[in-house]
Amino acid sequence: MRSHKHSLHPPSLNKKHLGFSLEAWQRRFIYFLFAALSLSGGLWLIAHYFLRTQSEFGESIHPWEHPAMQAHAAFALALCIISGSLIHWHIKRANDAACNRKSGWTMVGLMLILLLSGYGLLYLANDDSHAWWSLVHWVIGLGSPALLWLHIVLGRRAVGRRTDVP
Repeated sequence: MRSHKHSLHPPSLNKKHLGFSLEAWQRRFIYFLFAALSLSGGLWLIAHYFLRTQSEFGESIHPWEHPAMQAHAAFALALCIISGSLIHWHIKRANDAACNRKSGWTMVGLMLILLLSGYGLLYLANDDSHAWWSLVHWVIGLGSPALLWLHIVLGRRAVGRRTDVP
C-alpha cells in the first residue's frame, strides 16, 4: 500500500467516505447554516411584517430588522463557500453515479434562485419589482430546510440500496 506522501488520495479517504457522504464538519456546518439562515430570515420577516409600529411620522422600522438582515447575509455568504466544497466530492460523484439526482439538482437550482433573488433584492429591485423579488426569496427560503431534509432522506435510502457505490 502506498503512503499518503505518494498517494493521490488524502489520508481521510477511508471506507466511510467511498460513497457520497459528507465529511462530518461539512454536514454540521451545512445544518448550522440552514438553521441560522432560516432563523435570521424568519426573524427579519417577523420584524418587518408584524413588529413595525406606527408613530406620528409614519411606520417605523423594528430594531431587529437590520441586525437580522446582516446576520442573514453573513450566513448566506458562508453557505456559498461551503456549497463550493460539495461540488467535486458530493455533487459530481453522486451525479456521475445517477444517485439522488432529482432532489440534488432541485437543491442546486433552488439555491441558485435564492442567490439570484437575494442579489436582486439588494441591487436590481425597484419599487415596482421589490415585492416580487422578496416573495420569491422568502417562499423558497422558508421551504429550503424541508427540501434539504427530503434530499438527505432520499439520498440515504438511495445509497442504502446501492451495492455498486464507487
